[in-house]
Amino acid sequence: MHTGIKPLDILLERGFQFFLFDFNRYLVAALLVSAIVWGMRRTTLASRRIQQREATWGDRRREFLQSVQSVMVYSVVGAFVLWGVESGVLHRFERADSWLQYLGLTAAMVLAHDTYFYWAHRTMHHRKLFRVFHRAHHRSITPTPWAAYSFAIPEALVMALFVPLWLAIVPTPGSVMLTWLLFQITRNAMGHAGFELHPRWWLSTPFTSWINTTTHHDLHHAGGFNTNYGLYFTWWDKLMGTEHPKYAETFARVTGGKGSSEAALAEPATA
Repeated sequence: MHTGIKPLDILLERGFQFFLFDFNRYLVAALLVSAIVWGMRRTTLASRRIQQREATWGDRRREFLQSVQSVMVYSVVGAFVLWGVESGVLHRFERADSWLQYLGLTAAMVLAHDTYFYWAHRTMHHRKLFRVFHRAHHRSITPTPWAAYSFAIPEALVMALFVPLWLAIVPTPGSVMLTWLLFQITRNAMGHAGFELHPRWWLSTPFTSWINTTTHHDLHHAGGFNTNYGLYFTWWDKLMGTEHPKYAETFARVTGGKGSSEAALAEPATA
């Protein structure tokens, strides 16, 4: 079936492939992090549970269904991206000419996405935008890995727009795009794990202290509503004064092995 509208024709022809690709990325990342959390619960690492509150199966079901909805949005945007590439509006390299180019472009894409995410995320917290864009995601007060893509349709669209904006400016090999997509969903699932996955020395060394932890994003969900907007790094939160004042203290408590009753946060408040 052809409509004569190229993006729609691409969606009809390849939309299901786009959906399967993004859904499988999400499913594998969420299952992998959930399996790690399941194992941690059965060891001494159970003390790394960040909140006292437990997510319910209803929470997980809502997170999963909203994530499937987001993947549908990504499939539609993917059709427009492919149309843009084929029509020459968006850039794409077929391959990286060297490992240096591959690593450099991957690093640049991660840095650009972290900046985009911080400001888009912070903007969606504006009181006039929050209900439409971001409220659905914050229904996860105690998030799980299944919340990685748990967005309302408008927020999913905002998150998906990074790719065409990036490709409008930077020619990017498919290998770089794939690496970023896998990195992004893995870090996203880790940020919603509910258990601290990073070693206790993480904030004590300049080599890692600027990389986000699970505690960093969990505080954002658990009542630290106007703090910790970053995705991969803490740079923007530190620069703009939006880092939670008890982030380092909470991380030290959660990773200190003092037992879950002491390490867990107080019961979170709804936003």
